[in-house]
Amino acid sequence: MTQRIDKPPASFTAFGLAAEAQPLAPGLYVVATPIGNLKDVTFRALATLAAADAVLAEDTRVTRTLLMHYGITTPLVAYHEHSNAAIRERMVLRLKAGEALALVSDAGTPLVSDPGFKLVQAAIEAGIPVTPIPGPSAVMTAIVAAGLPTDRFFFEGFLPQKSGARRNRLEALGGIPGTLVLFESPNRLPDMLADAAAVLGENRPAAVARELTKLYETIRRGSLGQLAATFAEEGAPKGEVVVVIGAAVEEARSAEADPDLDARLKAALARHSIKDAAALVADETGQPKRQVYARALALTRETDDAG
Repeated sequence: MTQRIDKPPASFTAFGLAAEAQPLAPGLYVVATPIGNLKDVTFRALATLAAADAVLAEDTRVTRTLLMHYGITTPLVAYHEHSNAAIRERMVLRLKAGEALALVSDAGTPLVSDPGFKLVQAAIEAGIPVTPIPGPSAVMTAIVAAGLPTDRFFFEGFLPQKSGARRNRLEALGGIPGTLVLFESPNRLPDMLADAAAVLGENRPAAVARELTKLYETIRRGSLGQLAATFAEEGAPKGEVVVVIGAAVEEARSAEADPDLDARLKAALARHSIKDAAALVADETGQPKRQVYARALALTRETDDAG
């Protein structure tokens, strides 16, 4: 790897105090940025953004606001979901030449529901160091505020846009014995909650977190049925939305052993995927698909643990 050329020390201003950023070693830095409140940025993130040779941003207009707020003048380069392999290759060549590049998303931790992982993969394949700079995350912020169990959770990201595909995906997610965390477009939120209530059950506990860390932060808690009715009446909200859904009590009970069901599932799992095996056995026995899927997951985990 080519040795980078030294450049003058970079600086930034935080909370009225000027600070000097130490030079960065060559490599790709994955930097978490605020999800709303600019004060949530870490000093390490600011120092990295200030000392980098360039900041690769999902939307340069959004990132420029953050940099200007803290007096950072590092050049911005657009890197987003439409960036192709040729653009990634140019970034890798810059990294190979000894530059330090900082990768950010519009808000929160990069690579969570955004295309940054492709550049990280390319950097790793090229033998370039990749350094995470942790910080704000909409996923973690929503789950700790939802009031639902946090010992086990599953991040799904965005569900399919069309109702049929969305319901199919919710059916597959229904048997997961843990809290679900979803991103959703404000415009699709009422329809998504209606589908979730229909597929997962109206009594399943949930929370809708909107505009987290911002001035109009709102967290609605209740059952899926209650939340679906609320947003059906109020309409689509404004701002970014995270939906957190708790595991159903009925599904936890359904995961208990049933010798006949277990035997059928084990035979089906030897020939099919978990989803297909559960669907097949549910049709054979007449038991609810979510309950059979939950037991199939439990059997698979038991087998993995034993192995």
